[in-house]
Amino acid sequence: MKVRTRVAPSPTGDPHVGTAYVALINFCAARKGDGEFVLRIEDTDRARSTQASEAAILDSLHWLGLSWDEGPDVGGPHGPYRQSERSAIYRDHVERLLAEGHAFTCFCTPERLEEMRVAQQAAKQPPHYDGHCLTLEPQEVEASLAARIPHVVRMKIPPEGVCVFEDELRGRIEIDWRSVDMQVLLKSDGLPTYHLANVVDDHLMEITHVIRGEEWVSSAPKHVLLYRYFGWEPPRFAHLPLLRNPDKSKLSKRKNPTSILYYRERGFLAKAVLHFLGSLADSGNDDRLFEAHDLLLAMWQRFDVHHISLGGPVFDTSKLRWLNGQHIRRLSVAQFLETLGEWGFVWPASVPAEHREHIARVAQSRIETLADFSALIEFFAEMPPVSKADLLHERLQAGEAKSALDAARKELASIPEGEWHESNIGAHLKKVAEDVLKMRFRDVARLYYVAITGSPTSVPLFDAMEILGKSESLRRLRTALEELH
Repeated sequence: MKVRTRVAPSPTGDPHVGTAYVALINFCAARKGDGEFVLRIEDTDRARSTQASEAAILDSLHWLGLSWDEGPDVGGPHGPYRQSERSAIYRDHVERLLAEGHAFTCFCTPERLEEMRVAQQAAKQPPHYDGHCLTLEPQEVEASLAARIPHVVRMKIPPEGVCVFEDELRGRIEIDWRSVDMQVLLKSDGLPTYHLANVVDDHLMEITHVIRGEEWVSSAPKHVLLYRYFGWEPPRFAHLPLLRNPDKSKLSKRKNPTSILYYRERGFLAKAVLHFLGSLADSGNDDRLFEAHDLLLAMWQRFDVHHISLGGPVFDTSKLRWLNGQHIRRLSVAQFLETLGEWGFVWPASVPAEHREHIARVAQSRIETLADFSALIEFFAEMPPVSKADLLHERLQAGEAKSALDAARKELASIPEGEWHESNIGAHLKKVAEDVLKMRFRDVARLYYVAITGSPTSVPLFDAMEILGKSESLRRLRTALEELH
């Protein structure tokens, strides 16, 4: 059997990392099974669906390196791939369900449904449709349709018994039919709900494995029943654990950024985000994926749906930042500079072109995202203001700081211009600390860092001074000294 999987995002907002996670797993499952991966757009929510959101979803998944064999942008033999373009298909299938007695027309008004919901809440009952229109006589239905009374189509649910289905991750699942609502299949605007469109599309698109989030477990009986009503063989189901915040709550943008676009804009590498999402599906991939030349190839070759833990993968942004930093470090300096440019970084005009490679080399190991780079190297373009409080700390008094700055300035002034490089600068500054100040260099290093870069932590100090040049380095030391007077 050729494996065919799909991802079916709704274009109702920014592309979610959960969508990328599910897409990645479906992609790997298809490739591992020598099969095909389909992208379908579920845009039946007319009020919220937008073309801009659809474009952002496709763009973000492409950015991660994912591709699909069939979809709205590439076409295929099972199109259309937007649900809004398949209305006639759904209507035909609804008519079939009505004709065969598996569905019924419901004319209940929003007011009646609200009254029913309030009464059920008061009785501490789970919300469900009470079957009011299930008993309408055929002539009543015909008369109401002729009068153009607004209506929906609902599916019939067995009054008793248990729905049993197998899940690739969870094994045998049993759900009492009495807990399953008489789901609306066709809305009053003539568009299908997710439940009908999902089943019809998966069957017509020959999807063999439905791999989706665990929030759909409770809806699976409706889908299994629709397959039975249509006389179709259901696909294999695998319900993935939801991504979680570090506190184990459901991932939401209230606690963590959830948009793929956010991570791209903040300077995360696509490879790092993909690696991170892959590790959530299979933590055993972590170390090997660092060395993979073709990350996606390595991921799907190792993929096994049974490796997915049901414990609830944690979307830990601190781990993602660390992982991103590791991938940045694995770039050559040339690749790093190219990546910065592609991301949108623009060098300050005051930073000479001949210094940029050196700056990139010393900064590359000190950042976790591309966005960190600008803040880290901005002192090369312009010295930030430094106050007396910035220069002093608990182990260095004002008098000692003045002596350290003055001695450094005088010692460094003796270095010929042609010998102004980081090893010479370091040797002279360490000599000042040990021979003149009678201190360990580490006790005055912070002072020099602040005087030169404006921060107690930055790129390597001696490299920074080499890049800035002798004249500018001495000027900054003098400015800091004047601040202490």
